[in-house]
Amino acid sequence: MSAIRLADLLRAELTKIRTLAATWVALGVTSAANTVLALLAATDVVRLAGRDGPVAIGQLGTLMLAPVYVFAAIAVFAAGSEYRAGQLRVSLAAVPDRHRLAAAKLAAVTAACLLAAGPAVLPGHLVQPVADPASLLTVHLLLSLIGYGFAVVARGVVAPLAVLFVTPVLISPALRGSMPDAVRLLPHEAALSLLGLPADPATALNRTGGLLTLVAWAGLSVGAGWAALVRRDA
Repeated sequence: MSAIRLADLLRAELTKIRTLAATWVALGVTSAANTVLALLAATDVVRLAGRDGPVAIGQLGTLMLAPVYVFAAIAVFAAGSEYRAGQLRVSLAAVPDRHRLAAAKLAAVTAACLLAAGPAVLPGHLVQPVADPASLLTVHLLLSLIGYGFAVVARGVVAPLAVLFVTPVLISPALRGSMPDAVRLLPHEAALSLLGLPADPATALNRTGGLLTLVAWAGLSVGAGWAALVRRDA
């Protein structure tokens, strides 16, 4: 029997992602949240307390970036949901060549996130631009790939989503004062730097540095996920 074509594998993986309810929920919530935050930033009717007085929502990078962690659930569920009820074993039985399967999964997740990033980001951007569209789309893709690789390594969705949410809310603020050089290299801080919305000047990178840091994290995460799928999972 001839090997399954990579195009057929890609089509099958895209179908899996498209039929996951989590894909559409994450996309809808992300688009709505980005639009609401953009409206609040545009009207400036809500301000939050800061160290130097009330701060406009549009200046709070962590808040404006928050919807991306809902968007990342598309990639996390695409990877992590296959470990429920032995779905991955079925995939491996159909495609014994694990490198081909890993390539198809990565390509499908990348394509799905690229396609979904537009409707997730652009409605809010049209209301009130907070960063250039290319940077916004790049951040959504790279943080999603970080979540994807983590989900393969963790064999599930809970741990990756928990870490993605906890890092900007608890870890970065707790370490920002004592370890700024380490904090600026975290994915969340790198994403804020790429968007030109650093949470603190002490942890800011230039935009190129933010991009390269995010690319490095995505590469490490995807590489770890690929190795786990090829060598460990059964």
